[in-house]
Amino acid sequence: MPPPAPGDREARRKDVSEAVWHVLADKGFGGLTLRAVAAAMGVSTGMLMHYFPTKRALITHALDLLEKRTAERPRRARPAAGLATVRAILLDILPLAPDDTARNRIWVSSWDLSLADDGLTTEQADRYTRLRSAIRPHLDAARDLGELPAAADPDQLAAAAVAFTHGLVVQALFDPGRFPQDVQITMLDDFLASTALPRPDGGSRPAPGAGARSY
Repeated sequence: MPPPAPGDREARRKDVSEAVWHVLADKGFGGLTLRAVAAAMGVSTGMLMHYFPTKRALITHALDLLEKRTAERPRRARPAAGLATVRAILLDILPLAPDDTARNRIWVSSWDLSLADDGLTTEQADRYTRLRSAIRPHLDAARDLGELPAAADPDQLAAAAVAFTHGLVVQALFDPGRFPQDVQITMLDDFLASTALPRPDGGSRPAPGAGARSY
């Protein structure tokens, strides 16, 4: 079969991406194959090989598509500077709604493939670096506002926040009955409160937004 003309190739790119996303949503990366994508499109695997000559090319496209859809998802408004915005960013990561759960399941299913490929491992590490970097300025602001101790290390806190949140993601995916929406939010608020500047009475300041449970 000859390769598609340039115009046809561009016209079909969206259809190919939609089919890849359909397979990811249904089967995760473990079920992502040329045959599965071709079946979702109703075309031959030979046609798809013009787009994805190797399995790695298919996986790379799927990861790029997943990152793009993650970036384009609806997000909560960013409130006041400091921990309130950190909270909003981390809430956007948690599987609090069906679409969030589906997207997180796809991400978790990609980890095995990423760990088995040095290039994909580096790309995943870079994604975590970008996430920490996005949180860091808001932790700087929280320290400047007196929400965090003056000696707090924003880099370390950003790493801890990402580690905590993604650990909670995994637990919520495997045991949603134990970690429903309200439990996840409470745990996140408790985590943020544990980083905050202690009150004179020996307690901790509540995390900004704590008590708001309607998500």
